[in-house]
Amino acid sequence: MVLSASAQTAVQTSKVFDNVSVGVTGGVATPLSFNSMFPLNTVAGLRLQKDFTPVIGVQAEGLVFLNTNNGKFINPAKTTVKATNVGVNGIINLSNAILGYKGSPRFFEVSTVTGIGWIHEWETKFNFLSAKTGLDLAFNLGKSKAHSIVITPAIIWNLNKISQIEFNKQRSQLLLTASYVYHFKTSNGTHAFKVWDVGALNDNINQLRAENQALKDNNDALLDVIKKLTNHPIEAPKTAAVQTVDSPKFVGEWVVFFAKNSAELTDEAKQTLNTIQGTVNVTATASPEGTKAYNQKLSEKRAQVVADFLKNKGVTVKTAEGLGAINSSSNRVAIVKVAD
Repeated sequence: MVLSASAQTAVQTSKVFDNVSVGVTGGVATPLSFNSMFPLNTVAGLRLQKDFTPVIGVQAEGLVFLNTNNGKFINPAKTTVKATNVGVNGIINLSNAILGYKGSPRFFEVSTVTGIGWIHEWETKFNFLSAKTGLDLAFNLGKSKAHSIVITPAIIWNLNKISQIEFNKQRSQLLLTASYVYHFKTSNGTHAFKVWDVGALNDNINQLRAENQALKDNNDALLDVIKKLTNHPIEAPKTAAVQTVDSPKFVGEWVVFFAKNSAELTDEAKQTLNTIQGTVNVTATASPEGTKAYNQKLSEKRAQVVADFLKNKGVTVKTAEGLGAINSSSNRVAIVKVAD
């Protein structure tokens, strides 16, 4: 399945365990009232985040507060751990929301962090409803952007006041934390969302189809000449074999066509696939007649049957992906392209 980002590009949605990151956190906190600012409370924690799109995500976070700052939020307990806060936060990536997502995380990104949680004071055994408001300032490192250093200024609000709920700085903590975050590899082979240039892909398919039709027309014309010269009827083939296009624009690409509602390889398709060697990527599409879910599943079957055929003859298949019906003029094809 894909989400349209514009008329010419599409962002691949994540599967259940795609675009998940985990991080360790450390920092300091002090009462937001600043009535008793020092000593600063030491903070440590863990965070687990799932991004549903390049803009929207959800984060589970656990924080531990240490030291003995006598603020209203944390009692000067004799225990090593003074208080804990466990919460769930919604994440909005402002950088991608405003500037757009181009296929890879930027070096620097800003996200809002807002959520609700539960505070437990370990000496008094009191429990309080909490809320978090803050910003994630992320520095994404490495060529694949698999690692991030995230600076988070935020406020943890203690919302309870006897029988009412309110945001009150007298019972809240100001935090400044730094986290190391690792982004797990996704099913698309990267550590982030993948963007497809739908316009270019569809133009490629239509161009290959037109050139294949031109080859068929040339074959028919040649058969007519042979008939006239030999004066013997020659039966024309029902379909023309799909051939690679000897053009600089399409070097290293092959296209095979499928029948409607079918993921079976034709003899012509097998002839084309038998000419392929090396390492390739496979993408497949469906025509728009069916439902979105049906077209997605059918395109995935087409990509997989091509990949399996190539693997059986010793070709290395790097990726095999179904794109569903990209738009109203989408074709029933699979494209095999030499991997970078």
